[in-house]
Amino acid sequence: MKTAIYPGSFDPITNGHLDVVRRAAKLFDRVIVAVAENADKQPLFTPQERVELVQAAVRGLRGVVVDHFRGLLVDYARRKKAVAIVRGLRAVSDFEYELQFALMNRKLAPQVETIFLAPKDEYTFVSSRMIKEIARLGGNIGCFVPREVLVALRRKLSL
Repeated sequence: MKTAIYPGSFDPITNGHLDVVRRAAKLFDRVIVAVAENADKQPLFTPQERVELVQAAVRGLRGVVVDHFRGLLVDYARRKKAVAIVRGLRAVSDFEYELQFALMNRKLAPQVETIFLAPKDEYTFVSSRMIKEIARLGGNIGCFVPREVLVALRRKLSL
């Protein structure tokens, strides 16, 4: 069974993330959507809330599971016996940053490949940070996030 890890903070998960998950699920037997804890970020949602939102969003997708991890991604990938790390690329500006991580991960774990997947055109400009900002300002984000995220954001931001 070929397993891929799709890591991210997913604060919150967007339809762009889901598009990448669906694409990855066509390529691998199992895709682990791995909610990461990043000490450098101040997430709006707790790790448990993010896991629950991702679980709700991927419900029904065959071969897709959700997990949570801390620490080095390649160590997590080894523990899960993953053959690949999936990363989404929205724009050329993402590429340099993601390439540096891919090269470092290759050096640390040469047996784990990094696969770049681009979301549908309609999601190339969507980011979790942008979604949170639009939601804070009262804008409509319904076409960019799953329903569960929309509800959770409204509740969290008391809108």
